[in-house]
Amino acid sequence: MATIKEISKLAGVSAAAVSRVLNQDDTIAVSPEVKKRIFKIAHELKYVPPRMRHAQKKKEIVIGVADWHIIRKDRANIRLSSLDLIVKSMSGKQEVKFCRLDKNQPGQYDGIMAFGVFSQEEMEFLRMQSYSIVFINSDPKNYEYDSIVMDFTKGIHEMLDYLMVRKKYRSVGFIGGLYEEGQVKIGYRRLEGIRASFTESGYYEEENFYIGDISRESGYELAKKAIESGHLPEAVLLGSEEVAEGALEAFQDAGLRVPKDIAVVIYKDIETIESKWPTYTKVRMFPDIVWQTAIKLLLEQITEGRKDNMTIFLPTKLEVGDSA
Repeated sequence: MATIKEISKLAGVSAAAVSRVLNQDDTIAVSPEVKKRIFKIAHELKYVPPRMRHAQKKKEIVIGVADWHIIRKDRANIRLSSLDLIVKSMSGKQEVKFCRLDKNQPGQYDGIMAFGVFSQEEMEFLRMQSYSIVFINSDPKNYEYDSIVMDFTKGIHEMLDYLMVRKKYRSVGFIGGLYEEGQVKIGYRRLEGIRASFTESGYYEEENFYIGDISRESGYELAKKAIESGHLPEAVLLGSEEVAEGALEAFQDAGLRVPKDIAVVIYKDIETIESKWPTYTKVRMFPDIVWQTAIKLLLEQITEGRKDNMTIFLPTKLEVGDSA
């Protein structure tokens, strides 16, 4: 196992400074650049500080959830309150507390679940909060950590085959939203993947793609615009529950029946809000499996001391319901 002395030599600072930085002593007078360098070297050497060795024995484990790249900061993550049930179904030995991590508020966590693609600055911030991190829906080539990679294209291709080949719909479109604030971008990678899948399958028509904000209001306006365009597709993929709420209201106001007048598929991510249409056709990633896998990977790192990195691929799937 790496030592404080080795990190000190590579970082070019005293062993005492390294120890205080790794133990998150806020009173130490070193520059942010030095702190980042120390944490980076410690991670690369897979150094396990005393506080992490203690975490292997303590009863309650604190896990931070970095979800600001998939959920707007003004939206709640309802999944956090139900994750204790997943933990209890996995093992009764550990009590795990989940906290939504604020990227502007440093803290001490035994492990972190990080959703989305993070900038180098954000990576350095996460690295300084915990030694155990699992990245979900990120690029494993960029991160030398445990990763869960979602195969979005599988579910989209299954949907297109079902709608266009089996059900014989003649056109298919998309209504979805994007969100951007500073470095935070939500929905861009998903949109890029959906466009690529439609194009690859030969069903992409730009006029059938309506993009706005991730909100009920935007979903309503986009669906209304599609209706008034005169070429509303026979089937449509709605990019999120929030967008679906507005779009379905617009279809109802226009007298359109689902699925008789328009077929609807809802894209489901990690289901951070309750679904109002549990029986509708969906493309979903089965969030319980995602959360359970992430928790398992973190607990292996925290309580068992596993240091080898793992990458796990999980597919999205089409779940046929009564809306298409």
